[in-house]
Amino acid sequence: MTIAADAPRFHVLAVDDSITDRKLIERLLKTSSYQVTVVDSVSKALQFLGLLEDGTTATPPDQKEVDVNLIITDYCMPEMTGYDLLKKIKESSLLKDIPVVIMSSENVPSRINRCLEEGADEFFLKPVQLSDMKKLRPHILKGKSMDCNESTSTASSSSKKKSSNEGILPEWTKTRLNLAWSFLSYFSSSTCNY
Repeated sequence: MTIAADAPRFHVLAVDDSITDRKLIERLLKTSSYQVTVVDSVSKALQFLGLLEDGTTATPPDQKEVDVNLIITDYCMPEMTGYDLLKKIKESSLLKDIPVVIMSSENVPSRINRCLEEGADEFFLKPVQLSDMKKLRPHILKGKSMDCNESTSTASSSSKKKSSNEGILPEWTKTRLNLAWSFLSYFSSSTCNY
C-alpha cells in the first residue's frame, strides 16, 4: 500500500500495558497508514499529552505541541484504567475533542456503556483486527472537523442547522446528521488544509 506524498498521516496514540497487544495495535495502525506512538501506561500517555495526573496541563518536555488525532487505549491496566484516561482527556479543554477508542478483552455491557456515555467514540473487543482500524478514520475526520470549525464561520451556520434538529429526531439519526454536517464543514472549509 502506497501513500501519496501530500496525503495526511494521522497520528494515533496507542496505550496498552501488554507488549503483545501493543505490538499488534502498532502493526495494524501502521498497516493502515497511521503514524503511531505507543506507550505502556496511562501515566505515560498523560505525560506524552502534556497532562498531569491531576488534570492540569503541562508542556510536554520533549515537544512544544502534541498533535494526536486519536487515542486508542486498553481498558484494564494497572494503576489507572483506560476509562480514567478517557475522563481526563474529556475534562481537558485542550484535548477534549480528540477522539478516544477503548478496547478490552472482556465483553461487559455496563463497562462498554459507561465508556460510551463518558465520551468514547468506539469500544473494540480484543483481539483488535484490521477491519477495526477502518472504523477509526471517520472519528479522526470528525475530530479534525471540530478543530477546524472552531475557527471558521462555516461552523456557525452548520451548528444552527444541526441545533434545529435537536429534540425531534431519534438519537441514531442525530448522530448520523451530526457526522454528515461535520463532513460537509470539513470539505467546505477553505481555511483548513489537511
